[in-house]
Amino acid sequence: MRISKYTVHYLYFRILLIFAISISSCRSHKETIKIETTKNTTTSKKVQEKYAIILKVDKSKIENIKLYAFIDEWYGTPYKYGGKNKTGIDCSNFTSTLYSSIYNKSISGSSSSIFEKCSTISKSNMEEGDFVFFKIDGNKVSHIGVYLQNNKFVHATAKKGVMIDDLDEPYYKKYYFKSGRINN
Repeated sequence: MRISKYTVHYLYFRILLIFAISISSCRSHKETIKIETTKNTTTSKKVQEKYAIILKVDKSKIENIKLYAFIDEWYGTPYKYGGKNKTGIDCSNFTSTLYSSIYNKSISGSSSSIFEKCSTISKSNMEEGDFVFFKIDGNKVSHIGVYLQNNKFVHATAKKGVMIDDLDEPYYKKYYFKSGRINN
């Protein structure tokens, strides 16, 4: 049986076409991976630069990118007493959500019940991820935030939602009670 010249060219063309498609699909897949990696690196750098400015520290000090990306995602979420999601959240639920997402630790309850589960530490010994407690409403702990660095902390405020403030701001200085670290 003799194969015609047309059949050979047709087969040759089909093989080349299949080869070209397989190479191009692999190449585009690699390019996609490269783009995603670049986006993550760019996002990390943007988060690092943004929070270095907010915290007034060198960007090399912003090491826990996961923490700051989490804060960035929640920043500005409105306050809602008892709220637990991005339509509204209160200070203790924000702290619990942050701790679960970033540190894989489960904490729950009101700010005063979280305080009961902590060891108190001095302000000078605070580290990123420690808690700051405030007595705003009377004699018991009524507000909680998570310490970041350079005297700054993140929390859910009743007026402006999730935001970063400074412990030396007169309002927070007045109501600051203690700092704490969760017991393991």
